[in-house]
Amino acid sequence: MRFIFAGFGGQGVMLMGQILAYAGMIEGKNVTWMPSYGPEMRGGTANCTVVVSDDQVASPVVDKAEVVVAMNIPSMLKFQDYITENGYFFLNKSVIDREPDRKDDVKIYKIQCNEIADELGNLKVANMVMLGAVIGATNIVSKESVFKALEKKLTGKKSELIEINKKAIEEGIRKAREQ
Repeated sequence: MRFIFAGFGGQGVMLMGQILAYAGMIEGKNVTWMPSYGPEMRGGTANCTVVVSDDQVASPVVDKAEVVVAMNIPSMLKFQDYITENGYFFLNKSVIDREPDRKDDVKIYKIQCNEIADELGNLKVANMVMLGAVIGATNIVSKESVFKALEKKLTGKKSELIEINKKAIEEGIRKAREQ
């Protein structure tokens, strides 16, 4: 399955992709992760592609994806045409206040990532709410593998954030399965 995660720099789109790729590796799948940054790290656009497959992955380059995650309006507009027919389109409803042009041939999930993260007590986990929604809808990897990947990625001082990130992922899974 091919994924595109996109948003402003600082929204955690790279981390979403890395965690998904790590989780795939933990499950013995073949994975790639390729970042792409806009002109600035924070505030500029950022996206990454992830491929998770049981088969060998020939290239990390993704021109069509089964799953597109847009954390902001520019990302929605830019990547909506990259989704394959019957693919998944995840929108951060907290930031995206308009409808995408692609509606009829894709499954749309509107997740209020910022509000959920705020309720959990840390706005910075909005990306993990969205990652949870992706996992909950696609079942590409297990929640347990995602948690293990999170523990590998968040080390040292960042390890204090593991529990709130796990809660955010669980909330995202729940929200996706409600839709």
